[in-house]
Parts: sequence; C-alpha cells; structure tokens
Amino acid sequence: MKQSPRRHDDPAGSPALERICPEERLEWYRMTPQERWAASQRLWSTVVALGGQLEPDPDRQSPFDAPRTRGEGTADGRAGVHTIRRSGV
Repeated sequence: MKQSPRRHDDPAGSPALERICPEERLEWYRMTPQERWAASQRLWSTVVALGGQLEPDPDRQSPFDAPRTRGEGTADGRAGVHTIRRSGV
C-alpha cells in the first residue's frame, strides 16, 4: 500500500502510538481521508461479494426496537383511530 508523506503533527508518527498500535492500524492512521474512503469502499464490496449485507444488525437494547407481539395493532394494519359519530348535528 502506498504510504503518504507524514506531516509534522501526524499522530501516527508518535512513538507512543507506535508502541501500542499494531502495524496494520498504523497504516490506516497514516492514510489520508481520501485513501481511507477508497479502502473502505473496497472492503464493503468484498463484504457484499461474500454474501454480507449493508443493513445494520438490529439493536435489541434500543427502546425503539421493541418487537411487535401477537395481537398488537389493528387487523387491517391501519393506525386504529376511529371516528366518533355525533347525532343531532
């Protein structure tokens, strides 16, 4: 992989970071944002080619991911709001 020239303030050139990060991750940190984007696109195309999907996994701990139980909702799938008839109008 082509290495970009490092800037003086580049955190990937930090000796402390080099001690704690694996080389593969340092290579990622050394990339420019454009290079990371291109690498991510290649990774996603590989995921899809291997049968993966782009949809995220459901978050079972989210309060917005409540599973629907049987009997919940209306039979016709509508909102369940009923009109009230008035007589004598």
